[in-house]
Amino acid sequence: MRRTAGTPLAAPAAAAPADRIRAAFERCRAAGQPALVTYVMGGDPDVESSKAMAVACAEAGADLLELGIPFSDPIADGPTIQHAAERALAAGTSTADVLAVAAAVRARSEIPIALMGYLNPILAHGLERFAKDCERSGVDALIVPDLLPEEAGEIAPLLAAHGVRTVFLLAPTSGPERIEAAARAATGFLYFVSVTGVTGAHKAVPSEIGERVRAIRERSPVPVVIGFGVSTPGEARALGKLADGVVVGSAIVKRIAEGGSRAARAARVGRFVRALKRGLR
Repeated sequence: MRRTAGTPLAAPAAAAPADRIRAAFERCRAAGQPALVTYVMGGDPDVESSKAMAVACAEAGADLLELGIPFSDPIADGPTIQHAAERALAAGTSTADVLAVAAAVRARSEIPIALMGYLNPILAHGLERFAKDCERSGVDALIVPDLLPEEAGEIAPLLAAHGVRTVFLLAPTSGPERIEAAARAATGFLYFVSVTGVTGAHKAVPSEIGERVRAIRERSPVPVVIGFGVSTPGEARALGKLADGVVVGSAIVKRIAEGGSRAARAARVGRFVRALKRGLR
């Protein structure tokens, strides 16, 4: 299945839990705006607080939630998210704890949830157990920065059997073969990394990536979102015009790290997410 940029996606099947992602992108497309994808590190600064931060994102209008699984060697993450992972690990956060965060959000919201983590913690949890636990927790998709589409042959079928979609990353340097492989393998959405480097490290320049994103969207049967380096409503708006959605991560994590009570942090995150959402209208 191919589509050109701007062509509506097929309508989702009603009431099918596995279609939460597609339904969210369809709603945004119908409203004439890109989807807002927000990121929270599971367990930062502790498990209960991360539940509150994730719920705050959902209640403030985020269209899709990414929950990070903390890992000691997050090669794709910049200092802000690395420090969040360190705080979460210092608090004793496990993969099971992050799944509990997802379950807490799912109990209160139908927002699509994508876990973002590295292979090591997932393998340590056990692939089959992980897939089953994702289904029980209401997780819709998995993003693994260090998993190439060509190497997903073992994990993707297990996830699919439990209703969990796969998401793959593409960079400005990705060639035609990698784009084709990711487009074939992705069942949730494609995540275009707008800069070469780690999260939060640089500012994306829309004029430099517009053609790249357009070419990917023409080849992709699933939505394409842009992330890395998006920190203000203005930047989200500019990049959102190029894709089906825009991801904001480090800027939210920074607001959580500013401290204060759990309620104060959640209120701060909620205000920022509402400002981002208004900027995309």
